[in-house]
Amino acid sequence: MSFFDDLKASLEEAIDIKNGVKAPARVTRYELADVKTIRAQLNVSQSDMAKVLGTSIDTIKSWEAGRRNPTGLAAKVLATVQANPKFFQELAAH
Repeated sequence: MSFFDDLKASLEEAIDIKNGVKAPARVTRYELADVKTIRAQLNVSQSDMAKVLGTSIDTIKSWEAGRRNPTGLAAKVLATVQANPKFFQELAAH
């Protein structure tokens, strides 16, 4: 089967899933981090959190207000911090 045929079959399968004809083989769900709660538990300011995570205060504010959601590495780091708050202190040390 050629690359084009594989791609075409994948797109047809995606359409079938979207139209409810076929069920997806797997569904991946990510729990969104509650940044405000995490920050409150750590007892740090938005500024301190932004500095440790290497992002802007505006990004922290957007996450807390629900205008944006952490993605990629930021989401993974926040999930790790939520599960292990001491990890935040390790990040802060670097």
